[in-house]
Amino acid sequence: MFLRKRLVSLVLSISIMLPLAFCSNRQVFAATTELKVSAKASILYCANNGQVLLSHDAEKELPIASTTKIMTALLALEAYAADSKPFEFTSSMAAEGSSMYLKPGYKLTLRDCAVGMMMASGNDGANAVALHISGNFNDFAKLMNERAKQIGMKHTNFVTPSGLDDCDHCSTAYDMAVLLAYAMDNDDFADITSKTSMQVKFANPDGTIYTYPNHNRLLKSYQYCIGGKTGFTKKAGRCLVSVAEKDGVRLVAVTLNDPSDWNDHKSMFDYGFSKLRGITLDDSNLHLTIPVVGGDCENITTNCAMTKNIVIENGQENNVVRTVEVPQFVYAPVGQGDVIGEVKYTLNGKMIAQNEISVANTVNFRAQKKNIFQKILEFFGFKD
Repeated sequence: MFLRKRLVSLVLSISIMLPLAFCSNRQVFAATTELKVSAKASILYCANNGQVLLSHDAEKELPIASTTKIMTALLALEAYAADSKPFEFTSSMAAEGSSMYLKPGYKLTLRDCAVGMMMASGNDGANAVALHISGNFNDFAKLMNERAKQIGMKHTNFVTPSGLDDCDHCSTAYDMAVLLAYAMDNDDFADITSKTSMQVKFANPDGTIYTYPNHNRLLKSYQYCIGGKTGFTKKAGRCLVSVAEKDGVRLVAVTLNDPSDWNDHKSMFDYGFSKLRGITLDDSNLHLTIPVVGGDCENITTNCAMTKNIVIENGQENNVVRTVEVPQFVYAPVGQGDVIGEVKYTLNGKMIAQNEISVANTVNFRAQKKNIFQKILEFFGFKD
């Protein structure tokens, strides 16, 4: 909050065209006005700012198969952070379909289950997570749906932890993009989903190690891919939620019921990276000197947040305007860390970023010199 009580009303505002430090694109893509994909529903979503670059029936509620496990794995990793002890796999946790080959009596952690889900799409691992965390599938589904609402998934209803077909189990391309963008902020999730294979060492049988390859082919076939999740059932068709990052731009692609998902995701990412670029807003060298009235020091100096990375459309970099707003002087006292101004960045008149300007040094009231009359009064015990 600004120190409005001690700031003069006149604020110094400096607007300049930015000599920005840009994240350069290594490859230039031809501009594309339209890109068609084979999916029943699809979206290309920028995780940096929520911008939708491509969309086809992205709000249509559809089955999502094993891409469901993005949510299940995320909840597993969050629970693991609070309780990392191994637990026992029981016969009630068994599941049909894709598997990480768990057997009753095996002991593993919630993180191990997340690895098995994100690599081998283990339905047994998903069931194990649900029953270990919540005790039953209904309560775990409630947990999944509560988190979905919290992160803005408005058209999603989770029923199963694995994504096996259920008539009420559904989501949308948009919601799944929001989910993966959110999950990637979890460092453990981001690390796991980026691996082409991972090992799980079981607590029981002691010394047993399984190696699980990742079903996500994009990790090997598309150089900017950093994660994602596949899914397939006869009802849902081929589903794919993937994320790629290039020069500071992070994109999420989602295709539901898409027979050509690998190629479509590559084309979508190429399109997105041709449209957007990342820029670095660096205010670390903004050190201003501002006069102080009534202080034991004549001036204060300022600090500013180091850097911010934002994403804008290609070709718009010269339209970014940087405005520095600080008071011409301040009144004492002023404390170190007090916010006294800000740097604003606008693009075509729209605010795109802000950085706070804070005080680097504390300035107290200046001690008043006492005249002879005050000294005499003080000698006889009289004080103001």
